[in-house]
Amino acid sequence: MTVVHPATAVIALGSNLGDREATLERAVAALDGLPESSILAVSSWHGTVALTVDGLDPEKPAYLNGVAVLQTHLDPYSLLDALRAIEAENGRERIERWGDRTLDLDLIAFDDLEIDSDVLQVPHPRAHERDFVLAPWLEVQPDAHLTGHGDVAALLAALQSGGAE
Repeated sequence: MTVVHPATAVIALGSNLGDREATLERAVAALDGLPESSILAVSSWHGTVALTVDGLDPEKPAYLNGVAVLQTHLDPYSLLDALRAIEAENGRERIERWGDRTLDLDLIAFDDLEIDSDVLQVPHPRAHERDFVLAPWLEVQPDAHLTGHGDVAALLAALQSGGAE
């Protein structure tokens, strides 16, 4: 299924195994190669401490994180399927929740849509509390707004002043 008018999707990218930067660059190229889609912007890569189910873990391999803004005619579910295929092509194995990974692609936002289904939640339910998503997003979209939560700049400022993750 395709979207008649192009949508703007925000995708968070992360990697903490293997050649992280090469993996992220391959993922960006794959995103840009999706049918009826093109990359509008890609942030720089941000090094971050691994976030696990139990919190930040400096003993785990560090992540490189970033954000890509994609213009697409794909619907959100087709885009999610494409993201999972790109992860698999890059060796992603879903063994442990929030475990180490070669590549993690999260659909953060899709225009101003709000979806809460068994397979997809948009906006991403934890994006507003993750500086490793908000900081790179703000880098490429200074006026970014996260539906249901507010301006990304204000969300990031609140995290940084409150000492949250």
